[in-house]
Amino acid sequence: MENKASQKQAFLFTIINYVGILIGIISTLFIYPKNKELLGVFRYVEALALTLFPVLLLGASQALINFSPKLDELKRRKLFNYSISSIIIISIIMGVIIMMVLYFGWTIYILWAYPIAICLAFIELLKKQSAIIQRIALPTFFDNIIPKISLPIIFILLLYKSISEIQSLQLYIISYALIIIFIFSYVFYHFKPIFDINYKLLFSEISKKEYYRFSLFAFAGSLGSVFAFRIDALMIPKFISMEALGTFSIGVTLASALAVPATGIFTLYAPIISNYLKTENYTELNMKYKEVSKLLFFIGAILYSCIFLGIENLFMLLPTHENLIASIPVILILGFNVLVNMGTGFNGEIITYSKYYKFNLIAILLLVILNISLNLLFILYFKLGIEAVAVASLLSMVVFNLAKLLFVYKKFKLFPFDKSYLKLVVISSSILILIYFLPNFNSILLNLIYKITLCVFLNIIIVYKLKLIYQINFWINKIIYLK
Repeated sequence: MENKASQKQAFLFTIINYVGILIGIISTLFIYPKNKELLGVFRYVEALALTLFPVLLLGASQALINFSPKLDELKRRKLFNYSISSIIIISIIMGVIIMMVLYFGWTIYILWAYPIAICLAFIELLKKQSAIIQRIALPTFFDNIIPKISLPIIFILLLYKSISEIQSLQLYIISYALIIIFIFSYVFYHFKPIFDINYKLLFSEISKKEYYRFSLFAFAGSLGSVFAFRIDALMIPKFISMEALGTFSIGVTLASALAVPATGIFTLYAPIISNYLKTENYTELNMKYKEVSKLLFFIGAILYSCIFLGIENLFMLLPTHENLIASIPVILILGFNVLVNMGTGFNGEIITYSKYYKFNLIAILLLVILNISLNLLFILYFKLGIEAVAVASLLSMVVFNLAKLLFVYKKFKLFPFDKSYLKLVVISSSILILIYFLPNFNSILLNLIYKITLCVFLNIIIVYKLKLIYQINFWINKIIYLK
């Protein structure tokens, strides 16, 4: 990153995320398949909460990132305080609305999703503030690890009839409340807010009209993102079943392991991108754009290749393999979906923190329309299953990223691809095809180990020798020569 502190935070962020992913994978492989319908219930409540929380946030977290570089220390604290106040007010209004819709017979699950949505709104705001002060590691630990630990424990208690379903949802809400307490304590230690409801000084520096305009467009984009990326979890129970959602969520969990490096880098780079755009430092931004895109594609390609080559063998070694096999097509399709998103770099962040942020709304609307239309077409008309839902997500994501790439190039003349990127694509694809067609051993475990090891080794060695990615050569040389 920009300095040693940022590099340390990025490293810790990645490690923490992978610990969370590892816990999630273990739970997904050994616990959740025992009752996929029950898993579907939890994922449905989560999907409802994720639909609600952008409304409660109303663009406050993106506005915090966007306007903070313009402000001095005092006004930054006031902006953070203003963001907290707005979430509290909107949450109260939303609570009243939910009570009204429940009266008309809307799903009771919304009652459990609402407090989780409030927690998610505060967590997102706090994470953005921790990114601004370049301290994302510990908040990430609380945000990722606590739910990953609490849900399997709650699931086990449910499976063994120690608690009821209502009690399990109550415990899940409590786990999110604990996350807020821990992250609030940590962020407040490093960035003490000002408890002052007079915001005249703040809005004398930034235009209130511009603040609300940006926030509303950011909110629309966030809400659109939820419908675009989470619509599957809302539609599958409606048109297929809760058990199908459980199967699909297993695939989502395992495929999401690919996205961890991108999440850390995008989080850390958000304030940096915002600053580059404010200072119009497009030369440096273009260089970072290409570097990050290549690095993320390389990491994603290796991880996806390992999943492609080893997932079936891995499942065959597990006692729950019969319940896991159905998730393999979903894992492979959604995994490629993640790879596409990683490989196109931080184009979304460039648009979000530029004066063209309104385009994100157009792109998101395009994604929503495509995803919903394709899902309805595949599920209702062609009567296809959850694999088709994953394909709909993939096709929508390709169009979505292509639209953002073209827009960024048109407005800023920035492009993440070059000749070395093309070489990376050819190398990773060739290695995957080669190893896939290599002969298999009789031992499933031996076959799993040798193909994955060979895949990782060949990718790293070839990329290092050709010097295609600066960061890879830097870290390998540092290890080899102990610099």
